[in-house]
Amino acid sequence: MKRLITAGVDEVGRGCLAGPVVSAAVVLKKGINLRLLKDSKKISFNKREKISEHVKQNSYFAIGIASVEEILKLNILQASLLSMKRALNQLTIKPDITLIDGNFAPEGIKKYKTIINGDEKVKAISAASIIAKVYRDKLMIKLSEKFSNYSWERNFGYGTKAHLEGLKKFGVTAHHRKSFKPVHKILSS
Repeated sequence: MKRLITAGVDEVGRGCLAGPVVSAAVVLKKGINLRLLKDSKKISFNKREKISEHVKQNSYFAIGIASVEEILKLNILQASLLSMKRALNQLTIKPDITLIDGNFAPEGIKKYKTIINGDEKVKAISAASIIAKVYRDKLMIKLSEKFSNYSWERNFGYGTKAHLEGLKKFGVTAHHRKSFKPVHKILSS
C-alpha cells in the first residue's frame, strides 16, 4: 500500500503588531529526527534555528507570506489563510492530505483536516511551525536594523512593553499593522 504524502501547515505572527504573517508547509522525509519536533513556542531561539536547519534538510518545505498591506485589507485571519495557501502552492511535492494547525483552512484545498493545537499533536505541523517561526524571526531581526526603536530583534513585532513604548515615542512605521488596536490607538490620538 502506498504511503500517503502528508503536509503539515502552520502560521506565525498572527498576534504581532508589526511585520507580515508567515506560514510554512512541510512534508517530512524518512530521515528526520521526530523527537526534535514540537511546538516552536516551546523551543529556545538558538535551538529552534538548529532544528529548523535539520527540518529543511529532511523535508520538502515552502514558505508563504501575507504582507502588512494584505493584513490590513483582508483581516488577520484571511491573511493567515492566504499565507498558508501560498506556502502549499509553493510545495514542490503535492500532498495527498494536508493537516492544518487551528480550525480554519484556506479555500480551494482538497483533502485536509484542521487540528486545534496541531503544532503540539502532529510532527509535520510542528516542523512547519518551527520553519515559519525561524523565517519570520530572522525577517523581524533584519527589519530591526533599520527600525531600532521598537526592539523587534527581541520581541519580533509582538506588543511587548518596549515595542509599545517605541510606538508611543517614535510613531508608526510602514511595517506596523494599522488596524491592530494599540497601533490604531496611537494613530487616532
